[in-house]
Amino acid sequence: MPKSRRTTPRTPRTRALLAAAALVLPLLTALAAPAGAAEAAALPTASVSMGDSYISGEAGRWQGNSLTTSGSRSGTDRAYSGGGYDPSRVYGATYASGCDRSDVAEIRSAATISQNQINLACSGAVTTNVFRAANGGQSYKGEAPQADQLAVVARQYNVKLITLSIGGNDLGFADVISSCVQDYLIWYSYCHDDQQGTVDAAMAGAMAGVGKSVDEIRAVMSAAGYAAGSYRIVLQSYPSPLPRSSENRYPESGWSRANTGGCPFWDQDADWARDSLVPQISSGLAGVAAAKGVQFLDLRDLLQGREICSKSTKLATSSSAPSATTSEWARWLDMGTSTQGTLQESFHPNYYAQLALGRCLTLLNAQPSGNWSCRNTAGKDTTGVYLAARS
Repeated sequence: MPKSRRTTPRTPRTRALLAAAALVLPLLTALAAPAGAAEAAALPTASVSMGDSYISGEAGRWQGNSLTTSGSRSGTDRAYSGGGYDPSRVYGATYASGCDRSDVAEIRSAATISQNQINLACSGAVTTNVFRAANGGQSYKGEAPQADQLAVVARQYNVKLITLSIGGNDLGFADVISSCVQDYLIWYSYCHDDQQGTVDAAMAGAMAGVGKSVDEIRAVMSAAGYAAGSYRIVLQSYPSPLPRSSENRYPESGWSRANTGGCPFWDQDADWARDSLVPQISSGLAGVAAAKGVQFLDLRDLLQGREICSKSTKLATSSSAPSATTSEWARWLDMGTSTQGTLQESFHPNYYAQLALGRCLTLLNAQPSGNWSCRNTAGKDTTGVYLAARS
């Protein structure tokens, strides 16, 4: 038979102990639990960027491109100190590791979104560098997986926005570019026919990694006590650094595309990269964003008319200073013979583009829902960047 309920009268001492327990237990629970909404609200706000080189700020050193290899390189090299070159002026301590987080990286150029801007992205990162170590994440360039870094940030700040750019390196984007350049310079053959198959074979795995990256971010934020609606995740795509063949200012034959413009691609390969490869990657990322319920920022057309070798732009010279209205917004292919910068800066958004990306993110932050494309206005500087609804 069940034991009878205890009916011993409660003494004043017993009632006092019970009252004390009622006060202490919630306190212990609060100490053990993650910070709640009230605690987070008292912290300084932060926006966070995560992912790879296209959001870390790679190539933020450069204001357009110039053939001048000495001095300030016609004013394009922000690392010039007057007597030499110090890339840490732009990339800080991350130049030594190769993460290359520039002072004008997208998150830094969107400074009005929050009180603090925290850049966790690292040049060269793949999706496994985003995952938590406990869930298969890998350290990279001497740093813990980015989700584990986010866990620390989420408890120190009230994180309102997390922007993610990842997946390009999982697809082997750098290898695709390298193959196309070699086919132009060495083999005199096209790259799009064989590289399309390479991208197709890697697409499913890369997009799965992007999806898991979003899941990992949410898991970290949940563990830190954030409610699902208390912060936003934005997944963004990649801009094309190359123009279509009809928009290239250099002829296909000869050496000007390689030696002058720094865009050594055959016409068919350039058209494939601009109108097939970049849209394919954007569409894949848009699908992940839809499946995971996060906002999508489509950047495929951000550099339209501002690409390397574009007819709408020109190289800076000693008599024609770089500017956001006339210069290219992407870093050309540094062939390694001119001592200008590093190879890994090639084909990345430069100083002007990173200011433009910051404006994209600022504008998107004002849109609480929906998916958007970010574009520029011909003939205007970065203030001409605008959003268009993406169907």
